[in-house]
Amino acid sequence: MTTEHGHEHEYPGSPVRPGSGRRRVPQVLAAPFAARTWGEFAHLLLNLPIATATFVYAVTALALGTGLLVTFIGVPVLALGLAGCRGVGVLERARARALLGLRVAEPQPVRRRKPGVLGWMTSVLRSGESWRQLLYTLLHFPWAVFAFCLVLPVWAYGWAMLTYPLWQWVFPRYADIPGIQLYGDGDRQVYLDSPPEIALASVVGLALTLLVPWLIRGLASVDRLMVAELLGPSRLENRVVELESDRGAVVDTAAADLRRIERELRDGAQARLQGLEAELGLAKAELEKDPQSAARLVAAAHGEVKAVLQELRGLARGIHPAILTDRGLDPALSALAARCPVPVRVEVDLPARPAPAVEGIAYFAVSELLQNVSRHSQARSARVDVWRSGHRLMLQVSDDGLGGAAPQAGTGLTALARRMDAVDGVLVVDSPAGSGTTATAEIPWRPS
Repeated sequence: MTTEHGHEHEYPGSPVRPGSGRRRVPQVLAAPFAARTWGEFAHLLLNLPIATATFVYAVTALALGTGLLVTFIGVPVLALGLAGCRGVGVLERARARALLGLRVAEPQPVRRRKPGVLGWMTSVLRSGESWRQLLYTLLHFPWAVFAFCLVLPVWAYGWAMLTYPLWQWVFPRYADIPGIQLYGDGDRQVYLDSPPEIALASVVGLALTLLVPWLIRGLASVDRLMVAELLGPSRLENRVVELESDRGAVVDTAAADLRRIERELRDGAQARLQGLEAELGLAKAELEKDPQSAARLVAAAHGEVKAVLQELRGLARGIHPAILTDRGLDPALSALAARCPVPVRVEVDLPARPAPAVEGIAYFAVSELLQNVSRHSQARSARVDVWRSGHRLMLQVSDDGLGGAAPQAGTGLTALARRMDAVDGVLVVDSPAGSGTTATAEIPWRPS
């Protein structure tokens, strides 16, 4: 399945060879040696010293700053403490990128509302990102202690027990005991020294060693969540960036549509009308000298007028079809399907008409998808389904053609995906080679 905004993440050292489609070594056996496991393990081990230092710094700055707020000194102390926490965020994002393969965007820089040092301090104190990164330093410390104290002993015991048959000889030679002491009191001692016990210890060690990577990944996922939620841009910032991007996409799309309309008018109807003007001028000149020739010119001009009107109707239908405004999606899509050279079956199941803007987006999405079907798919039949699901208008166009459509290849699907994204919609294209194409779009529902 392919989407316009899909991303795949690969970790170096994965047992899956890119492009091979199969694993040489079962994942459960390869996980203890995978680069991902060791990167996450190193991140969990480094958590303790780094979190301890940053926690001490944050608590000291916070306590000192708030304690001195009764004087003016507390404000710069607290501002400097928050600025230092932003520096901690830079370090932690870089560490997560290097060891966890997690890329988190930089939060918005501090925007000075007023010039000077006082303006900078005010901006730092009013920045939500600064306080979220302070919260990270406070919450990360207890988590780092817990994760370190859990993962390191389990990892060490696993490898120690797995390799116990290799170093068990150390005890009788240098410690004068038969093996690891499991129990002992004044009357009895129990040692791990017999071959069955040594073999059992090795099996337990193997089980721990194979389970540790999944424990590491589970603990590292919490670190990923904390870094992404507390050290990256806030959801509000992300939404603002998305809206700015969507606004740019809408402006670009509108400009492209205007250029297309201007080009079609210039190269089509306008050129025909200029020719028609010349023909009528000739007919006027011939009217007195040769009425029959003038009549032929007028008849030709009449046919040209019909062609121009037909072309203008097609252009107007491409801008916004009257049938869509008057009768809604079902008749409009049926008329659209009737003009497609590929037989198309249309099923529209809507409890009510959505807002005109939603209808327009759905209509032009189906129009673009049917154009792709007729031009590229070599399909024998196609189907259009439209229905409502919760607060989303769903539309699906499927065909039995060649498949292999790729939205990221710079085709019309790319522009359509951008249009969907600009209105908080989604376009998903499933197009395996030789098995046809199914394009599904979701558009936010708004009632008319």
